[in-house]
Amino acid sequence: MQKSLIWIGVAIGSTIGGLIPSLWGAGMLSFSSILLSGLGGFAGIWAGYTLSKNI
Repeated sequence: MQKSLIWIGVAIGSTIGGLIPSLWGAGMLSFSSILLSGLGGFAGIWAGYTLSKNI
């Protein structure tokens, strides 16, 4: 259960992080998109881990 929640968090976090720069017109492979995708992935890992410990 813990691994699946972490992977779900990574998928959601990196997707949202990668799409945020499109709000100001940056491309999908821009530096800001890749950077925010990585940050979103780390945030998803943290959120999935925290959620799995509280269940």
